[in-house]
Amino acid sequence: MPLSGQKPPARRGLRRAALVTFAAAGLVGGLVAPNMSSATSAPKPRVEDLQLLAINDFHGNLEPPAGSSGTIKEVDPKTGQVVSTPAGGIEYLATALRQAREGQRNSVTVAAGDIVGASPLLSGLFHDEPTIEAMNKLGLDVTSVGNHEFDEGSKELLRMQRGGCHPTDGCYVDGRTFEGADFKYLAANVTSEKTGKPILAPYWIKNVRGVKVGFIGVTLEGTPNIVTAEGVKGLKFGNEVTTINKYAAELKSRGVNSIVALIHEGGYPASSTYNYDCGAAGQGISGPIVDIAKKIDPAVGAIVTGHTHNAYACSIPDPAGNPRSVTSAASFGRLYTEIDLKLDKTTGTIIRPSVTAANHVVRQNVPKAPDMTALIAYYNKLAAPIANRPLGFIGADINGRGSTDFEKPLGDVIADAQLAGLAAKDKGGAQIAFMNPGGIRSDLVYKASGAEGDGVVTYAEAFTVQPFTNMMQVKTLTGAQIIALLQQQVSGLNAAAPKILQSSAGLTYTLDLTKTDAARIVVPSIKLNGTPIDPAASYRVAANEFLAGGGDGFPAFAAGTDKLVGASDLDLFAAYLGANSKAGAPLVVPAQNRITVVGPGSDQD
Repeated sequence: MPLSGQKPPARRGLRRAALVTFAAAGLVGGLVAPNMSSATSAPKPRVEDLQLLAINDFHGNLEPPAGSSGTIKEVDPKTGQVVSTPAGGIEYLATALRQAREGQRNSVTVAAGDIVGASPLLSGLFHDEPTIEAMNKLGLDVTSVGNHEFDEGSKELLRMQRGGCHPTDGCYVDGRTFEGADFKYLAANVTSEKTGKPILAPYWIKNVRGVKVGFIGVTLEGTPNIVTAEGVKGLKFGNEVTTINKYAAELKSRGVNSIVALIHEGGYPASSTYNYDCGAAGQGISGPIVDIAKKIDPAVGAIVTGHTHNAYACSIPDPAGNPRSVTSAASFGRLYTEIDLKLDKTTGTIIRPSVTAANHVVRQNVPKAPDMTALIAYYNKLAAPIANRPLGFIGADINGRGSTDFEKPLGDVIADAQLAGLAAKDKGGAQIAFMNPGGIRSDLVYKASGAEGDGVVTYAEAFTVQPFTNMMQVKTLTGAQIIALLQQQVSGLNAAAPKILQSSAGLTYTLDLTKTDAARIVVPSIKLNGTPIDPAASYRVAANEFLAGGGDGFPAFAAGTDKLVGASDLDLFAAYLGANSKAGAPLVVPAQNRITVVGPGSDQD
C-alpha cells in the first residue's frame, strides 16, 4: 500500500548563514541599496512575497551519502577554519524544507535537474521510483530535466512523469501501479527529432495570488556528449539561451512577466564553502553558466542551476548589466537554497532589487521526517537480500568521488578490475582499461554503513560507486589513437575542464600542467609496462559502453575496431573485490603512481 505522505507543521528554525541581495542599483556593504532618486511621492507598488526553495542533483540519495559525498564545507565560526559538516538525507531534507515553509504565505519548491539517475541501490534498484515518491511527499512543485534523467532513455523519463509499472521489471509495491511524479518535469530544449516539439512541457505557470509566475526548464545543450547514445536516441538538445529567451517571450505574450529559469548547467566558484557569494559582479565564479546568464533575457528574474555539484549564491550581470541571482545547492540533498522574491502586483514582474538568496545546510541534528523514515524502511526491506551481500574487504577508505587528485585511488581499482575481467583472450584480450572519472559516484568507506562490520564492502556500496551497470567493451586502437585519446583528456571539449581518465596498472605517462591543451600530455612518456607506446602498433583497450562510444569528449574511442562486448562494469568490480580481498587480507589503497603530474594541481568535478 502507498506510504503516508503527511506534511507535519514545523517551526521556522534554519536561518541563512549568508545573504546575497541582487539589484540593478549600487552595492553597499554586500547589500544592494535601493534607488532613492525617484520622487518620494511616487506610490509604492503593491507587493506579493514569494519564497522559492531549490535543490539540484539529488541523484536518488534518500539515505545520507557516505564518505565525502555526505559532507559540506563551511567555515567554523569559532576557529575560522574550513570544516566538513555531515549533511544530507531525505529525512532531514524534508524536515528542513517543512521548517523553511512555516509561516510563508507563498512558497514554491523547485529543482534544477538530476533528481534521479546515478542513484544508490536503495533508489536505483527500483528504477528510481522511491525517489519520485519521496519528492512527491517532499512537496516538489517543478524541476528541469538533467542529463541523468536520460540514463534509461526518454521513455523511462516519461514513465517517471506519468507513472506506470516498469516495462521489464513490473511493479514493486504490493502490486500497486507506480503513479509517477506529482511535480512537473520541464524539458524546453529537448525536442523529438520526429515532431520538433519538446518531449515534456517547456514551462509551468504558477498563479501566486493573482501574479502569474513562469518557470522555464532546460538541461545542458551538451547532454548527448555525457549520456549513452541509446539514452538520447531520437532527441535533439537545443541551446540553453536561445530556448529560454524563446519561451520567456512566449510567457510575456501570455501576460506572464515574472519568470524563473531552471537550468541544469552550472559553474565553478572560487571557494568550496557552501555559502560563497562570488562577489558583487560575479567575479568569483567561472564555467558555462556565466556566459549563459549574461545572455538570458532580463525578464528572467532569477536563475536556479545545477550539474556541477557546486554550491553558490551569486550575482551575475544580465544583458543590460544589472545583477541577477544565480544559485546552486551543491548535490545529493546536502543543501537547499532559499530565494525570496517580491512580485509587483500591478506589473506582474519580479522586483529585481528585492531578490535575496542563500544556501542552507541540511544538518542532521533535526528530527527525521517520519513519512520519509517509513519510505526508506519499506524499500530497504525489499532491497536487503541483494544490498547486504558482502563482496570483499578494504583496510581503509578508498576515495573516488572524494579525491581531488587527477589519479583517484578508487579509479585505479576500477580500471584494474576491468582489465582483470577482460584480459583473457576469450574475454577480449584487453591490455589497457580506462574509466571515466565522472562515472565514479562515491567512495569506498571503511566504516560500516550497516550491520556488515567495518571494512566489509557490500553489494549496495559497490552499486553506489558504479550505479550505471554499463556493459563493457574491448576495442582495438592503434598507438596513435591511444595518444590522441590521452590528449583529448585536456583538449577539445575537455580543454577548459580536463577529464582525466583512470587507467589500469601498467599504463604510465606525464601530465604537464605548465603547458596548454594537447601539449599537456608528454607523448614520449606514455608507456605500457615500461615500453613506449608505438603509434603504429595495435592494442586491445577496454572501456564501458559510454566511453567506448566516444562519450565525455573522447571521439578516439569511437574509432576503435573489432568490438567485443563483455560483462557489466559493476559485475567486474564485484568480481575483482571478491578475488583480491578477504578477511584479514583487505584490498589496499593503490599507490597512485600511474600519472606523473608536473605543475600546479587542480580539482576535478
